[in-house]
Amino acid sequence: MERFGLPRWSVRPAAAAAFAVHVFTACGAGCALVALLAAAGAHWSTMFAWLGLALAIDGIDGSLARRLRVADTLPRWSGEVLDLVVDVLNYVFVPAYALVAGGLLPPAAAVPLGLVVVVTGALYFADRRMKTADYYFRGFPAIWNIAVFYLFLLKLPAWLAAAIVAALAVLTFVPVHFIHPLRIARLRMPTMAALVLWALLALVAAWRNLKPSSWITAILCILAVYFVGIGFLRRHHP
Repeated sequence: MERFGLPRWSVRPAAAAAFAVHVFTACGAGCALVALLAAAGAHWSTMFAWLGLALAIDGIDGSLARRLRVADTLPRWSGEVLDLVVDVLNYVFVPAYALVAGGLLPPAAAVPLGLVVVVTGALYFADRRMKTADYYFRGFPAIWNIAVFYLFLLKLPAWLAAAIVAALAVLTFVPVHFIHPLRIARLRMPTMAALVLWALLALVAAWRNLKPSSWITAILCILAVYFVGIGFLRRHHP
């Protein structure tokens, strides 16, 4: 075990628990691979199901790491770097492939916009100032998994979808604020309730092959406006 930088489990059970958190985070990379395989077969609902599982892992692992003091227990292993690697795969790379291959964009614009997504997304995750002190994101936080989910859900005209992708790419570098729904203090309870409702309805949408009832689509859109709106409110209430 020493060659992995880990003590013997019988001596340091805390190290075993801490490393298990890293393994849990790394499982998100496995989700990305399976999601990509699904996307390659145009199984978009399956792709989003795996991306959703990766999103759930990403929402849980940070709390586990802080609770178990993983950074102090295993200083050799960077949970922050691991998290960023997994996030780039699930939030940027796989959604960019779906964007290019899913027929959502004008054919001539699909590959160029896919390149824009991966390049701007990679730059965003390298930004040391991507978050404010109160856990808001600066700029569009490269959550292309969510953006592409809505494009598949709404089935917009190709030119409009292309315009939205271009606008979000630009917003990556604009100092507007987007919430981190699990960590902000302001409006925490309604935001958590909205997040749970969004997750349930998104799961139903994926289960129904991205063709849910119109009321489900409407509520998902309203929730998107809510999440974006909180970020804009922060600009006027520092």
